[in-house]
Amino acid sequence: MDCVVFDIDDTLYLERDYVRSGFVAVGERILQRYSIADFSDCAWALFESGVRGDIFDQALERVGVTKTSELISDLVATYRQHEPAISLLPDAERALNHFGKAHKLAVITDGPVASQSAKARALGVRQWTDDVILTGEFGPGFGKPHPRAFQLVEERTGASGPGCVYIADNPSKDFAGPRSLNWKTVRIRRPGGLHELAPSGPDVDHEITELSQLSGALE
Repeated sequence: MDCVVFDIDDTLYLERDYVRSGFVAVGERILQRYSIADFSDCAWALFESGVRGDIFDQALERVGVTKTSELISDLVATYRQHEPAISLLPDAERALNHFGKAHKLAVITDGPVASQSAKARALGVRQWTDDVILTGEFGPGFGKPHPRAFQLVEERTGASGPGCVYIADNPSKDFAGPRSLNWKTVRIRRPGGLHELAPSGPDVDHEITELSQLSGALE
């Protein structure tokens, strides 16, 4: 194995921690504008109940604030641009230290550039690698499953094919790109991950529940 490449969300930390952090930031914004203190708790309760897509709309209704497109845009921007209170999971830090000693490391992550860049800063991933690829920087259409980010890793590292492995969590989009380049793929199905219950497809070589199992999956 020449190059070990990690996703960020639900791979190096639990994405639900970012969601909670973002709701706190948005709650502070609501407090400043409307002197209402329980927005973040309402939003979190909706998230925990399985609501997705319109949490801010529903939370505003619950706290008695009239929704406008301007307000929703402001809250979304606050959420995406906040500096998150997240940290590496212990097994993730151990894996980065372990694999960084003998392998090239890289990170590939999807999502809004401001959000993913803030996550990378908060987690300190550049302590282990400067090869942090934010697919959002490529523009529309180049996020996963598009192979461009994986091709860029090959260009930068000189590794390719079965010499590369991608570790990620979302079977709906994470593995088709690296599989198209004949990479090895490892799905981490973390307890509490947002995609924990989704079934794996044929483009997943191995499944693990924490990164301490990664060495065994690569043997």
